Amino acid sequence: MPRISKPDTRTGDDGTTSTIQGKRVYKDAPLITAFGTLDELNSAIGLVLTSKGLPDYLKTSLHSIQNTLFHLGSDLDLKDQINGMDSQPHIEDKHVTQLNDMIAKIYSDVGPLKNFAHPGGSQSAAKLHMARAICRRAERNVITLSHTATIGNLTIAYLNRLSDALFIMARSENKREGFTEHVWDSRE
Repeated sequence: MPRISKPDTRTGDDGTTSTIQGKRVYKDAPLITAFGTLDELNSAIGLVLTSKGLPDYLKTSLHSIQNTLFHLGSDLDLKDQINGMDSQPHIEDKHVTQLNDMIAKIYSDVGPLKNFAHPGGSQSAAKLHMARAICRRAERNVITLSHTATIGNLTIAYLNRLSDALFIMARSENKREGFTEHVWDSRE
């Protein structure tokens, strides 16, 4: 497990950073871009968690997702092992299953949507929509990385499912808080 002993090492002043395996890479490398977007996503979820009145089941789920995103980060560069062994946590089937179960449960409450919905509504829903959009960008960045690096086999599936979960959570929050979803009117 990585330890951060001193935040201002100044080793990145030359535009490089160190990977978990200790390799120096440029900060705009696809791996670091993917890490950075995951960090933004995790921070956006942290912002959602500041929403007043957020139901306990959402708080619990979002805290679990934040933790799982760190697992996902360790899945982004599998070509090297640490000390000859695969010692980092990874995305597992159970993580994808948890998202699938959550989506099904919330969907049974909010029902189908007949058209694209405008992001927004309540404050918590708007924050969830922002997290969803960042999740989609993280997914694109991880796909880009996958063209040149070996990544965990469930990372893209997890991010795809997570964006669906964040969307359905936003719909649930709008319903709970009494906001009508505004849908795309293609005739306007």
